[in-house]
Amino acid sequence: MKILKIMNNNAVASKDDTDREIIVLGKGIGFKKHINDEIDETSIEKIFRLPDASKGQFEKLVEEIPYEYVKYSDEVIQYASNVLGRKLNKNIYITLTDHLNFAIERQKQGVHFKNALLWEIKKFYQEEYKIGLKAIELIKNEENIELPIDEAGFIALHIVNAAMDGKMCDSLNMPTMIKDIINIVRYTFGVELDEESLWYERFVTHLKFFMQRAVNNECYPSDGDKEFHDSIKRKAIKEYACAEKIRKYVHSKLGYEVAEEEMIYLTVHISRVIRRTENGDKAN
Repeated sequence: MKILKIMNNNAVASKDDTDREIIVLGKGIGFKKHINDEIDETSIEKIFRLPDASKGQFEKLVEEIPYEYVKYSDEVIQYASNVLGRKLNKNIYITLTDHLNFAIERQKQGVHFKNALLWEIKKFYQEEYKIGLKAIELIKNEENIELPIDEAGFIALHIVNAAMDGKMCDSLNMPTMIKDIINIVRYTFGVELDEESLWYERFVTHLKFFMQRAVNNECYPSDGDKEFHDSIKRKAIKEYACAEKIRKYVHSKLGYEVAEEEMIYLTVHISRVIRRTENGDKAN
């Protein structure tokens, strides 16, 4: 591989075997090098292949921030992908790297941002929040800088955003909307849901996927079973009415039309969590 552009001592642009432009990172990989010099492959630590629309932004970011911060971001992203068992949108290499850079610089200056959604993030996005805590631990171990716990929540939202392939503004809305939907269920049935139960956890999981479909304007796959749908609506009248409230709420917030298929499965999940709550059942 030959050097096409030198961004700094630790980052260069090149092309791979398929003639696709790549960004190559490695300690000292660009030091005293020139355009068209061969890249020392033993110095390569990471190769980034980003969409053309994002490549320029990432190059500029790599040019401006410390090399180590890019490595920290990559480590967090790889860890998140493994923990969640899914690929993340590649734009997270831009958004999370940029965020970590500003978070570290803010901390050095003694400037702290409060995360107004921290409670909701910890409650509804526990895996992503743990990833955020892991990132804070990494920064502390490597830089001896202890980021505030609020940053674990901000990092979690970047992970949520990349996992759902959506917009950051939508990710910011989701924790609050999930809390509001759960409150609709609570108030409709006049119960306190057991947040330690498996059924509550399953309900929250369903809501997260439901909200992901809503913000991406995707429909639940239809099974076309009208008889099943009619049966659920007859047997779970109050639960379906509760789902109708949720439908109106989501439409008012996102303009999303909740399909009948989605309504039925939402009704089923509401019915299960209410029945188990009223029976005091924490079992599987």
